Amino acid sequence: MNRPILLVVLFLSSLTVYDNPSLLVSAASHGASSAYEILQSYDFPVGLLPKGATGYDLDEQTGKFNANFNKSCSFSLEGSYQLKYNSKVSGYISKDKLSRLTGVSVKVFFLWLNILEVTRNGDDLQFSVGIASADFPVDNFDLIPQCGCGLNCDGETRKILRSPFV
Repeated sequence: MNRPILLVVLFLSSLTVYDNPSLLVSAASHGASSAYEILQSYDFPVGLLPKGATGYDLDEQTGKFNANFNKSCSFSLEGSYQLKYNSKVSGYISKDKLSRLTGVSVKVFFLWLNILEVTRNGDDLQFSVGIASADFPVDNFDLIPQCGCGLNCDGETRKILRSPFV
């Protein structure tokens, strides 16, 4: 599976619903037009989320975040993992860290595991599923994957540098 997709899965699974609507910020009021721009403002690549985010909420005081999609999404990355995104991905975002993710899972061998945390350390992203983690180069997530076909939608295959969950 491509590393960008794995990161996206991790990111999406950590987002949670906000309890105080008065603290929520929409894309327009945050100065960003999309959930992808919010990712970039916290030093994450856009490829952590699949194409098709319809909106987001962000509590700037707590970092609580929700990304919304019209429906759930799944795809495989060539020579890599299978990913699933729910129609809502939630968690907490801060500079270089996505934590308490919900809504994103990765298939490791025969098991579906929730991506719980994504941390950026320089040019690497570390994805944690609790009992294991894997590191991937940040530039693996420069492209936004699409539901159903991942990064192989136009017939071109993009090889992703991968690291197994250990």
